[in-house]
Amino acid sequence: MFDILFVMIFGLSGRVLTKDTDTKGRFSSPVVDVTEKQLIIERNQTLQLNCRGRWEVHWVLPSGVPKVYHGTQIEETRCGKKNNQYCSRLMLSPALAQHTGSYRCRYRQKQRKQASVYVYITDSQQPFVKVQSEIPDVVYMKEGEPLVFPCRVTNPDAKVSLVKFPFHRLAPDYRNIIWNSRQGFTIRSPTFFYIGLFSCETIVNGVKYSNKFLTHRPVNKILDVYLNSTGLVHTLQGQMLALNCTVTAEWNARVSISWTYPQKANGSATIIRRISRSRSNMLFYSILTIPTLSKADRGLYKCHVTSGPSKRETNTTVIVYDQPFIRLKHRDGPVVQASAGQKSFRLTPKLRAFPAPEVIWLKDGMIAAERCSRYHVDGISLVIRDVAEEDSGIYTILTGIQQYGLYQNLTLTLVVNVKPQIGEKTVSSQQPGTVQRGSRQALHCTSHGVPPPQIQWLWHPCPPKGLS
Repeated sequence: MFDILFVMIFGLSGRVLTKDTDTKGRFSSPVVDVTEKQLIIERNQTLQLNCRGRWEVHWVLPSGVPKVYHGTQIEETRCGKKNNQYCSRLMLSPALAQHTGSYRCRYRQKQRKQASVYVYITDSQQPFVKVQSEIPDVVYMKEGEPLVFPCRVTNPDAKVSLVKFPFHRLAPDYRNIIWNSRQGFTIRSPTFFYIGLFSCETIVNGVKYSNKFLTHRPVNKILDVYLNSTGLVHTLQGQMLALNCTVTAEWNARVSISWTYPQKANGSATIIRRISRSRSNMLFYSILTIPTLSKADRGLYKCHVTSGPSKRETNTTVIVYDQPFIRLKHRDGPVVQASAGQKSFRLTPKLRAFPAPEVIWLKDGMIAAERCSRYHVDGISLVIRDVAEEDSGIYTILTGIQQYGLYQNLTLTLVVNVKPQIGEKTVSSQQPGTVQRGSRQALHCTSHGVPPPQIQWLWHPCPPKGLS
């Protein structure tokens, strides 16, 4: 039959509670019926704690006690001479080694007001609170912070050693290496020596028990974040969407990647994560896939990246069309003008289409790029280099999305303006010189230009004799 430990509040109230109730701030904090700061019981006994306060109280149990544990009972009552106080009794049966920890009684509305007692539940076969598998726990070494190996024990008198693999045994000096049965080993100023495999070890009845820890110095620098699509993503309803968020970080970095997107609440996407290494960096991938897009999936997609305190994000906008289309029209009217001698000129109509169509340019009914080496297609534009007068003509753009049977054409006229030029020679019926007064003379002026130039004759009379 298990031994039962009963610590009754009413038997102790005359000694423990009287002083508190007589103070000016009567029950300003809850009171637990244990006079010591710690309590030691054996495995399989019953733990009973009572708490009294001015307002409603509740219990906060150690993490080792499951939220739903069949052995936990809590009774709440009104108490005191006038029933103006609140009492709560906690019973834990059977108490197990992993239930070791701090038991706190708090006011529900004033949670900073609390009373606590640390309970050790001794077990000769489980000297450490946590029963560990062969896989070591990871403890993080952060710059400027102490390093803690959390090997709590179930008996405050346990003799525990800290060992660095393979055989380096470290003794507490209570200056840099501190042992505390409620916390474990604390290294106040850890150096690179403390990176590696460590264990807390104790021997009970000739049997060695240990908790293993692998220290890790986290690196939080994020070098780059990018998506496989840098601009707008255009797609059709019913098609698949795949966005790949790639993160480049330093070695030893631990990166968390999350997404926000229009249909996240409905769980329309699946997300796959991968990690790879290069010679100098770590690469983290998060691939978001929506197998069948609907119009509700259009909108902003964000990739959020965190590594410790470091944060980065990138985004893209997804546009979902009902069906494929081509919309083609003039940008500056059906007639456009260029000037002879220009280094380059673009013929660019307004085109909206999805998927991207095939584009062919014709000049006067023939494929433009085959007609002249100065013509080449750039995207949807026809580029003419070193514009000349003979580039004037009728141009037609042919667009088509063959898989959907969509085609549309547009014709425009290019006029190349040429600066007016006068011929190299001015020809007259006779050589310039003295002519007979009253005779008829014919002067000829040759000129060219687009549009045709206007010619105007001006007469500059000779100055009178003696003024020349």
